[in-house]
Amino acid sequence: MSQKNVLILQSGGVTSVINRSLLGIIKETKKELSNSRIYASDHGIEGLIKGKTPDITDISEDQLHSLKISPGAALGSSRHKIKLSEIQQISDNLNRHKIKTIYMIGGNDSAETGLLLNDHLDIQIIHIPKTIDNDLEETDHCPGYGSTARFIAQASLGSGKDAWSMGDSSPITIIEVMGRDTGWLALASTLYKKDDFDPPHFIGIPEQSFDEDFFLFKIEESYRKFGYAVAVIAENIKTNNMPIGDTAKPWFTDDFGHEYYNSPSKYLSKQVSKRLNLRCRHESPGTIQRSLIDSVSTIDGDEAELVGKSAVTESLKGNSNIMITLIRESNDPYSVTTSTTSLDTVAGKVRKLPRDFYPSDDFLPSTKFIEYLNPLIGTPIDRINRLL
Repeated sequence: MSQKNVLILQSGGVTSVINRSLLGIIKETKKELSNSRIYASDHGIEGLIKGKTPDITDISEDQLHSLKISPGAALGSSRHKIKLSEIQQISDNLNRHKIKTIYMIGGNDSAETGLLLNDHLDIQIIHIPKTIDNDLEETDHCPGYGSTARFIAQASLGSGKDAWSMGDSSPITIIEVMGRDTGWLALASTLYKKDDFDPPHFIGIPEQSFDEDFFLFKIEESYRKFGYAVAVIAENIKTNNMPIGDTAKPWFTDDFGHEYYNSPSKYLSKQVSKRLNLRCRHESPGTIQRSLIDSVSTIDGDEAELVGKSAVTESLKGNSNIMITLIRESNDPYSVTTSTTSLDTVAGKVRKLPRDFYPSDDFLPSTKFIEYLNPLIGTPIDRINRLL
């Protein structure tokens, strides 16, 4: 087949399986376009702007294997938003290597970048979904979500066992999880909850307005009833669309306008301690949620590689300005296939939790949500029974 040089870039917050998509693109390109060269953009779109685009066509088998098991972005990532003044630099660098296709592995901000490039350049754009937030439209789920959801489900169960074990020395834990403006990750904490006793006893999601008084009531109620309490809250919970407590002003705003606030779990732990005169831990796993190798979901990794390979297939068909999507065909047995959607159905949009996925008023999990999540976490853990 004639030469069709390609460039791959990784963008936005990374995941524990983002490099599996990179691996899928490289393997499929080598297979289907043996005469083509594969270039990498060093740290996302910034590398393309600066001309940092090394040729990675001939990387070794050991390096390819590392992509299969390595978290983080092997090419480096970026949250830079393109300026119109940078388009010419991008065009020059693409032409220098005769690059005809850009594969962008990223989320909804990356989709915006793809649209902008498509508007100004004669270049094929294929977007490969990636986000732990699981908030991309038009796809059943996003590569990266299953592994982080697995971590959060296990962390919630484990933190509950720990808090109950410690009794009155430290019986209450608040876990703050990622997710930006959605509660997909916070809800993953309910995966192993079978009854009122099991954690979590409170779940705070951005789709619902946060009521501090109700939160404190539920924590105290659970502590009085069970001897411990665990709450899981999303990082951007709000009250009447405003950040809670002393987190009112963002300490940082990125190029895409996303605001970052001080930890709500730290504030809430102080309120709990004041009310109950007990030690309340606040845990914020941060980037560990998306980088712990031992929590990688086998399903998640395989699907991340699948969408990478599918991107090359769509490229060979001549399609452009699209994102690869995952379509769930069956839950039992679990199976998915890939499809595509136009970038303008994804860029700048956020997929919120469906209402029938919300937990009950007593924070018991939605059956529909558990059916949705269960296959995505890969190998399940055994049911842990209570001795006392």
